[in-house]
Amino acid sequence: MSTRTLRTTAELEAALDHLRAAPTDQGTLTLVVRRPGRFQREVLDEGQLDTEAGLVGDNWRARATSRAVEAGRHYEAMLTLMSARMVGLLADDDEERALAGDQLYVDLDLSEEHLPVGSRLAVGDEAVLEITAKPHRGCKKFLDRFGGDVLAFVNSDEGAGLRLRGVYARVVHDGVVRPGDVVRRLP
Repeated sequence: MSTRTLRTTAELEAALDHLRAAPTDQGTLTLVVRRPGRFQREVLDEGQLDTEAGLVGDNWRARATSRAVEAGRHYEAMLTLMSARMVGLLADDDEERALAGDQLYVDLDLSEEHLPVGSRLAVGDEAVLEITAKPHRGCKKFLDRFGGDVLAFVNSDEGAGLRLRGVYARVVHDGVVRPGDVVRRLP
């Protein structure tokens, strides 16, 4: 059983300056997580991003509805990026951070103001991602893992504007990514 301490609203609000201080143009990929099956997480030393498969070996496509696949909307939820600073407040090690359910954890400003829909990010030497319009909000699984105060905080107007729960993206150029890679906003 986890010994993770659930954060309170007061603790989260006290961390806002730290969260807002994330780098804006160039940051770091801190964690790569593959979800091969329901409730499964694999922390990776290296991940392959692919324009059709997303993070190779991840189950994102299997979870898409047939309607979303038919309309091509499933590509809007190909990858999720989450603030490494935010998840760092919620869990003390990579295995617990992986429970957030995202694939790429980055120390970078993910806010709507900084990365509007259509913005592109280079990750490592080759991979390029594009921010999509699909909103990424906290859900029941996130609530169960991190508590009601955290869910309310990330889904609040300010939390949503900063995209503290994360942001969806699609792969527009294949590449290998590793923790420690540079993540930079493209012009």
